[in-house]
Amino acid sequence: MGRSRRRVLMGAFKLGDVCLCMTSFGLATIPILRGSMSLTRFFSLRISIRNLAVFTAFLILWHLIFIALGLYQSKRLSSRAAEMYDLLRATVLGTAGLGVAGLLFGVRMLHPIFLLWFWVIISALTITSRLLLRTALKIIRRRNRNLRRMLVVGSNPRALAFARKVQSRPELGYEVIGFADEPWSGRQDFSKNGERILCDLEGLPRFLRQNVVDEVVMGLPLKSCYHQASRIATACEEQGIILRFPLTIFDFKIARSQAGDFDGNPFITVFTGAHEGGSTWAKRALDIVFSAVLILLFAPLVGLAALLIKLTSPGPLFFVHQRLGRNKRPFSMYKLRTMVVGADKRQVELEHLNEAEGPVFKIKKDPRITAIGRLLRKTSIDELPQLFNVVKGEMSLVGPRPLPLRDYQGFDKDWQRRRFSVRPGITCLWQINGRSSATFEKWMQLDMEYIDGWSLWLDVKILFMTIPAVLRGVGAA
Repeated sequence: MGRSRRRVLMGAFKLGDVCLCMTSFGLATIPILRGSMSLTRFFSLRISIRNLAVFTAFLILWHLIFIALGLYQSKRLSSRAAEMYDLLRATVLGTAGLGVAGLLFGVRMLHPIFLLWFWVIISALTITSRLLLRTALKIIRRRNRNLRRMLVVGSNPRALAFARKVQSRPELGYEVIGFADEPWSGRQDFSKNGERILCDLEGLPRFLRQNVVDEVVMGLPLKSCYHQASRIATACEEQGIILRFPLTIFDFKIARSQAGDFDGNPFITVFTGAHEGGSTWAKRALDIVFSAVLILLFAPLVGLAALLIKLTSPGPLFFVHQRLGRNKRPFSMYKLRTMVVGADKRQVELEHLNEAEGPVFKIKKDPRITAIGRLLRKTSIDELPQLFNVVKGEMSLVGPRPLPLRDYQGFDKDWQRRRFSVRPGITCLWQINGRSSATFEKWMQLDMEYIDGWSLWLDVKILFMTIPAVLRGVGAA
């Protein structure tokens, strides 16, 4: 199961928790009916607008408590006991809030016996749901799905022991791809055991540029290798790759850290942008819902554009091109075809006409663009098929534009590669600030500004500001 699917599943659990809360509320009335309150008296209770408002406010409060206690953050590395403890804290706080609401607003049903039954039922249901999720993810990861690629820095006994511990726990969902270290006397024996040294410490930044790496674990002795470890940490920070290391302090300018544990070992996780949690799941849910609506809304327009392409230019309706996604994972991006067939193969012939600064390729009057293609690009209609990439989880509605491998290979600064630490998008700050008329340096700076200042509200603002930018055709090429 891919990362996007897991987020959708966890997003469903957010809604599921609210449903479990409502179910528990109903089940908690059964003991009351068998006790002091008769069935006739129960149905004689009036459901007033006030009580309905109290119940709605309680559901919102319940959801906020779960978010505040981190119950919608990734639990890949936390223990089962720790998660169950957090769940019990949340149910106690939520039940207490329900009791307070009953006293303040005089809701007769919310007496101590009801609250006790409610707490028991909701605790049992939420704990069971999380255990079922853990079991499902464990089965999926044992089948080599939903894996994160991990590189261990260092080949000393401590680093090797950590790697073997991770390899012995496939349910954690990590694939140790190898090690990075300098030559040393015991390296041959190390390699004989089947372990792979993928690069030396000097070449580690280059290795990260050229390979898919989700996380780097620092296994060097920090006291004697501080300067090397600091340089590697900076490389991970610049390229937006998660770094885990034993508790210590580095002078990070952008990245943030989060204390935690990895199967009992204390670690600090360093990351840039938004870390996995409630906000990122909300972003993914927004992507799916809005993309599905937009696909249905614009289906007639895409159909008309496809018909015009078919009537005016021989060749396929769609152009499928390889782009780099999050952490440089390649994916096939969809667009309506706006160029003649074989246009990508003619790019080498036109390199001398490139008008863009930096590694990107742009020609305002590109001879490969068809007549209808120019109109589709001007109105951005050609990009509507990318909504399917969003639904698949390869892209987001808002994020740095996905680049082809050819452009990526021209990057000469590692801080620019940090744009690959988030999912690419259809629109971003670049789209509403001149689009292709903006310089490459400005483009990259806007991407960094988006990553460092990301919030759901920023995504909403960018989406609304994209509409007039597209209508004006600002910077379109």
